[in-house]
Amino acid sequence: MLLVASLSGCKGDRTRSAPGPATGVGDGGAPEWFVDRARESGIDFLHFNGMAGEFYFPESMAPGVGLLDYDNDGDLDVYLVQGQVLGPGKTPSQALFPPRNPKSLKGRLLRNDLKIHEDGSRTLRFTDVTDQSGIDARRYGMGVATGDFNNDGCIDLYLTNFGPNQMFRNNCDGTFTDVSRQSGTDDSGFSVSASFVDYDRDGWLDLYVGNYLAYSIETNEKCFLVSGERDYCPPTAYRAQPDRLYHNNRDGTFSDVTGKALVGGEYGPSLGVTTADFNSDGWPDIYVANDNQDNLLWMNQRDGTFKNTALLSGVALTAEGKAEASMGVDAGDFDNDGDEDLFMTELTGEGSNLYVNDGAAVFEDESARSGLGPRSLAYTGFGTAWFDFDNDGWLDILAVNGTIAAIEALRRANDPFPFHQRKQLFRNLGNGQFEEVTDRAGAAFQLSEVGRGAAFGDIDNDGDVDVLVGNDAGRTRLLMNNVGSLKHWLGLRLRGERVPRDMHGARVAVFRANGPTLWRRARADGSYASANDPRVLVGLGDSTEAPRVRVVWTSGRVEEWTAVAIDRYTTLSEGTGR
Repeated sequence: MLLVASLSGCKGDRTRSAPGPATGVGDGGAPEWFVDRARESGIDFLHFNGMAGEFYFPESMAPGVGLLDYDNDGDLDVYLVQGQVLGPGKTPSQALFPPRNPKSLKGRLLRNDLKIHEDGSRTLRFTDVTDQSGIDARRYGMGVATGDFNNDGCIDLYLTNFGPNQMFRNNCDGTFTDVSRQSGTDDSGFSVSASFVDYDRDGWLDLYVGNYLAYSIETNEKCFLVSGERDYCPPTAYRAQPDRLYHNNRDGTFSDVTGKALVGGEYGPSLGVTTADFNSDGWPDIYVANDNQDNLLWMNQRDGTFKNTALLSGVALTAEGKAEASMGVDAGDFDNDGDEDLFMTELTGEGSNLYVNDGAAVFEDESARSGLGPRSLAYTGFGTAWFDFDNDGWLDILAVNGTIAAIEALRRANDPFPFHQRKQLFRNLGNGQFEEVTDRAGAAFQLSEVGRGAAFGDIDNDGDVDVLVGNDAGRTRLLMNNVGSLKHWLGLRLRGERVPRDMHGARVAVFRANGPTLWRRARADGSYASANDPRVLVGLGDSTEAPRVRVVWTSGRVEEWTAVAIDRYTTLSEGTGR
């Protein structure tokens, strides 16, 4: 397929052991930082994009991936998005990469059967439970969003598609029910990323759906390279499609409030969505990464409406006043000053963007000074996130890459899918700058693939963040982190007072005797078309103290806990602190 390098170091079923001495990243004799353990752990999945020579636009944009604890057993399960055949009269056998079993072309749910042994070692194994789960996702899948929309304590699944979206309600017994139509969320357009967010703070998760292009197979344009070869068209060949904001009616249904809530009605071809409180007023805001058009910053007006302030805030365009092709996006406090900064991936030749928040939702473009922009110029990025891969207390960046326009050198070499690139890993130096450490990250980072979705979470519960990667027309990768748990860490699950769900949007401050206060946010959104671990994982470096923790709940309540245990996960419930 698209492999250009083989993996080493994948022997047996055991991941690395539990935390040992803090020896420092990159020391001689240390394990590979990340190792792909997808196939050996039971994730044997090949994405099918249906391409058969017609260059239909959706072929180049999927798939997202998802991490969720659907069975509430304390570990993260996996959802994988699948494609279908596109175009009238086409069959799977006519595709460039035909599937092994065309009848199995649907999204897959894999249960995590993690076992932790007495010596601290772990056996990681996934079991395909799609058929018994009741999830029947046979549409052309794009992405995943997760959240407990009915407050029953079980995580539900929202799937974005090229075509009608699907909402699967978790029945809390290992099965799901398709409630797409009855919930009112079966948007029939071309959706990519979505986010569950309690925008009105009523205790119920609402839903923002980012829509892409007003595109259909029947209106597919033909575009060409300068050489005369067919290629995928740019997004400017089609009109953008409006996003949707759905308000939770608290009875299993949603109302489309787009017209009255998104004042001004601005929209663009949306690819990435992240929600965070950018001006620290206690209300969640929404940032939308658009493809080749101004990005949007929907600031919450605290009355059920939003106002787009992206231009005034400095995040609609680059410092040069240019609208770029934004794909993946995430918000996080990378400089440890207590507010949410923005990072987003861009097209080859543009470079990724870093927007630094002054605390009042006014941002400065620090893409060049940080080093992130120049070092990513040669890449087209998609899935990405702020995550502290080495648990030193500073948020780092990973981006999975793969172009949209054919890479000329690969095309000349008759590569059947000439869009693949390597991933990139950037380490935060703690001074506003980043060092690219891709070449030290392990053999998995030498693979050249068409990366799209990336979901971030602690899959083996060892205290560091692992990464699930979805590749277009390629294999799913499970990048297990072998270095983060060499340092100390704090794991938190934030639960509601009256409802037992993860409190998306709650903010956590971790106070330490030495070093800055660390602010983190419970969230499942961000990245590209993917769903992340909603737990909060905070790297503590070499510190062995049990820190004081403050939680700013989405209701506005502020509570503290003293001396929270480190190197383990603790559940904090609203109303139980002081």
